[in-house]
Amino acid sequence: MTESHNTIINAHLTPLPDRVGVDGLEDKWRGVWDGNGTYKFQGTRDRKAVYSIDTPPPTVSGSLHVGHVFSYTHTDVIARFKRMRGYDVFYPMGWDDNGLPTERRVQNYYGVRVDTSLKYDPDFKPPFEGTDGKKIDAKDQVPISRQNFIELCEKLTAQDEKLFEALWRKLGLSIDWSQTYHTIGEHPRRVAQKAFLRNLKRGEAYQKEAPGLWDVTFQTAVAQAELESREYPGFYHKVAFRFEDGTPIYIETTRPELLAACTSLIANPEDERYQPYFGQYVYSPLFKVKVPILAHKAAEMDKGAGIAMCCTFGDVTDVEWWRDLNLPLRSIIQRNGRIIMDTPDWIEDEAGRELFQQIAGKTTFSARKAIVDALRESGDLDGEPTPTKRMTNFYEKGDKPLEIVTSRQWYLKNGGTDQKLNAELIERGRELNFHPDFMRVRYENWVNGLNGDWLISRQRFFGVPFPLWYPVKADGTADYEHPITPSEDVLPIDPTTDVPEGYDESQRDVPGGFTAEPDIMDTWATSSLTPQIVTRWEEPGEENQAIFNATFPMDLRPQGQDIIRTWLFSTVDRAHLENGCLPWAHAALSGWILDPDHKKMSKSKGNVVVPNEPIDKYGADAVRYWAAAARLGLDATYDEGQMKIGRRLAIKLLNATKFALAIGREDENHHVGAAATAAWNPADVTEPLDRAAMAAMARVVREATESLEAYEHSKALEAIETFFWQFCDDYIELVKNRAYGTADSTGVTPSEAAVLSARTTLGLGLDAFARLLAPYLPYATEEVFSWMHEGEGSVHRAAWPDAAVYEAAAGSVSADVLDWAGKALAELRGLKSQAKVSMKTPILSATLAAPTDAVEAITSTLSDIAEAGRVTGPLTVVEAAAGEGEADATVAVTASELGEPPAKKPKA
Repeated sequence: MTESHNTIINAHLTPLPDRVGVDGLEDKWRGVWDGNGTYKFQGTRDRKAVYSIDTPPPTVSGSLHVGHVFSYTHTDVIARFKRMRGYDVFYPMGWDDNGLPTERRVQNYYGVRVDTSLKYDPDFKPPFEGTDGKKIDAKDQVPISRQNFIELCEKLTAQDEKLFEALWRKLGLSIDWSQTYHTIGEHPRRVAQKAFLRNLKRGEAYQKEAPGLWDVTFQTAVAQAELESREYPGFYHKVAFRFEDGTPIYIETTRPELLAACTSLIANPEDERYQPYFGQYVYSPLFKVKVPILAHKAAEMDKGAGIAMCCTFGDVTDVEWWRDLNLPLRSIIQRNGRIIMDTPDWIEDEAGRELFQQIAGKTTFSARKAIVDALRESGDLDGEPTPTKRMTNFYEKGDKPLEIVTSRQWYLKNGGTDQKLNAELIERGRELNFHPDFMRVRYENWVNGLNGDWLISRQRFFGVPFPLWYPVKADGTADYEHPITPSEDVLPIDPTTDVPEGYDESQRDVPGGFTAEPDIMDTWATSSLTPQIVTRWEEPGEENQAIFNATFPMDLRPQGQDIIRTWLFSTVDRAHLENGCLPWAHAALSGWILDPDHKKMSKSKGNVVVPNEPIDKYGADAVRYWAAAARLGLDATYDEGQMKIGRRLAIKLLNATKFALAIGREDENHHVGAAATAAWNPADVTEPLDRAAMAAMARVVREATESLEAYEHSKALEAIETFFWQFCDDYIELVKNRAYGTADSTGVTPSEAAVLSARTTLGLGLDAFARLLAPYLPYATEEVFSWMHEGEGSVHRAAWPDAAVYEAAAGSVSADVLDWAGKALAELRGLKSQAKVSMKTPILSATLAAPTDAVEAITSTLSDIAEAGRVTGPLTVVEAAAGEGEADATVAVTASELGEPPAKKPKA
């Protein structure tokens, strides 16, 4: 880490511009930063001197919105602060290319879909190049090979990534753009496949044929972490099952189309209504299948009739009953969401078999209508269906309720079925520093609520393939029990095109040969390894090993609060299994952006704001100010009013700095545009008012430093900004006449020491503000720093202010002195406002009444107060009598005499 800046700050002052403004600063400084490698990781080998960030790779699916600007600004503030604290900051950027969002966008953008039976066409041209946001129906999409589809995915994501990068650069993110990765790139694929093979070898990854949640739209399995419970309209149907003698027992169901899949009726063992029937059998309506009446504690006595049919599978409760009660498997829903074509052999009744043929191949909606009509005709439907709304599982990106389909899938252990691992992962969460800390409970609730391992396989195309093949048995079926794995040194591989060792291509999909694993990994299975990807885990070469040792485990994971259960937890799981540690020490969780109606901003709701618009309108610094003013973990409203304040702050910094630096450069030897040098030595700060300003600065530096170290960027900004406005509105106004060295209204010229004291304080103060505000307003602060420190590099590589410097300048003077002086000046100016006269009107005499503990402070700064307030005669300070300011600890003018307002200059 670099040392703090010297006690004496040597300034090399550049010629000042005639006019200042924030417009154009982004273009000016972005090129300088790129050319100088300002944000480049220096390759430090000492882990203690490196600060490494596991930056979220945004999903490349068309466009960013201001929610991204919001959270990424929070991270950038910390990155810039740590860099100024002397750390070599490792701040990469990734692009999350693979997964369903990208596939969906490509399908719609080009008007295509995958048909795995088709061969690769090297000359294929898509029917569209963008569809202006119009959705292309699946029936109208042109079928293409998997490889053609992957090429289109790569082409479109590359275009999107250029736009994303341009936006991030404009926003001023201090990313090291030489450390960029793609989750579908060669290196991430190698990492993901290597980690999976090691999971497999240790028994942490496994495959099984089991019921799982399935999205019929995307034709893929869905993990527990990707579920979204939504209210869905339906109907309750009161249906009669019958005992051998025809006596009915009624159940109520919202899914009568699954009657053919019924395995049993289930009631709670405590339900006295059904206790006499446990162990007995009834026959299902229409299909006449004999099923038992059984007891299970998960049956809800107060739901419907209190007794339910268990069908394999209507919902997750059916899966629980099926496992616990060892029920038969009777699946009738296919992966496409339709009823199977072949009549099941467990339906023996001839009329039942004929009915099943009528619903075979139908959608669940059409099958439901046919079954309800048949129940009505047979007399097994009691009354008419009654409307209801129920909470139903959806895939978070899907539009239709999920089905439960039995299929072969890959799983990774995550504590959902292993109590020991679950406890270990809970403990990992307790080791992790959450910012804010209350987010920790969300992690623990998720881990405690897991009911199964992590399903990591997906039946899609654009993603990381499982690096596996299977022997093909003599009967032509795959031997899934004995997967063929590649050696790590040949990774990454694609089993659909690569051949396992000892085989050749002619043996693909033939008896005695091999067949490829067709599935790909869930996108989170790659994203959960971002710490290993960016730190070059297990990559060959001494350089890569050195980078890994210097950056892993990482320092910070910034992310959204809504993906604690997915990205944060899965990353902790992978690092625990592979590295035996946490992947990072800190997790910073941002809230959501709300629209003006306080609704979450999202693309699906159509209420997003494209980030280029406010940046172009107000400037990057202003947008960053709005984002940084929000606390971690809390939602914030999109507020252009805040951006206007941020723009005003940046402009004020430019103007105040130019004003202060121009002082002393306007005599016969210098003019405003000339270069100059200055040495701002804290020992030269001798006047009480100046020392008070330095005391206040020391306090602010400590507060801001402590807050940023605690990841409370908004608290730090509030402290810096509050004092900045006091410095400009009070201190500069009080001291500017003395800083110029001109005689006051009584004809007294300040001493050289008093003038130097003011100029030094202005220099030290504005230099400090340039550094303090640099993480928030990178463009404006770089501009003003360049005026003060020509040829000394970027403010973003400069040292963070050291409170000890300003404490030395303050000596024993308290910051309260500046507060009281500011209140006294405000009272004198208020006097003129009430009299409705110009601020240039002289005050011939005045008496200030102040609290006892303020009298000395005001007296010590009386000459500056009098000059700033244009008091030309006696100005005295007395202790306030009761009711004259003591009660509210303020200053009051108790006697005064105003002079004549200055004559107005005639208009030219």
